[in-house]
Amino acid sequence: MKEKLIQRYNRSERINHWIVAVCFVLLAISGLAFFYPAFFWLTGVFGTPQLARIIHPFVGVVMFIGFFVQFFRYWKHNFLDKEDVKWMKSVKTVLKGHEVGDIGKYNGGQKGMFWLMTGCMIVLLCTGIIAWRPYFAELFPIPIIRLALLFHAWAALILIAGIIVHVYAAFWVKGTIRAMVEGVVTQKWAKKHHPRWYREMLAKNEQAEQDKVKPNITPKNSR
Repeated sequence: MKEKLIQRYNRSERINHWIVAVCFVLLAISGLAFFYPAFFWLTGVFGTPQLARIIHPFVGVVMFIGFFVQFFRYWKHNFLDKEDVKWMKSVKTVLKGHEVGDIGKYNGGQKGMFWLMTGCMIVLLCTGIIAWRPYFAELFPIPIIRLALLFHAWAALILIAGIIVHVYAAFWVKGTIRAMVEGVVTQKWAKKHHPRWYREMLAKNEQAEQDKVKPNITPKNSR
């Protein structure tokens, strides 16, 4: 029997997501290499340590732009409501495979991750600009640059930890990866994990079908 599918992400959303994801991996590799001597060998991924230092901030700008394209697409879906609070209070139940609450497009965990990533991205951008040689670092005193590097490292570690949880959850909930690869999920998946969004999408699709079958009749002009 053919699966009934619902579109969750269109092509441009998926491309944007994977651009951000690739940039994150490159930045995580080079960032860890810069801050921890044991990982310095990772700079070889970029050819040389010097080249890695040059590329790192430019890739960071690309990731920031890509992420905030996502931000303006999804921010309105990421405000917490009482159903999300109910979901977060029942995380142990959720981890056992039983969904809780009338969840919309994103659950409480996803919304929390969204705002965490947003905060980290803002800190990374601001501190990265302060420490960016040879373009901006000369405009700031050394103590400020040192503090910027410290906060940059903290924000990066928090973001890396958050992304690890994000990726783990994507594999944990079967069917989630398909949403970002193919752009679709099954109706069964949607109904189980995001019931309110599922109903909204069904209503939207039904309305679209009704609009298609409406006869295109133009009333005659009265004389």
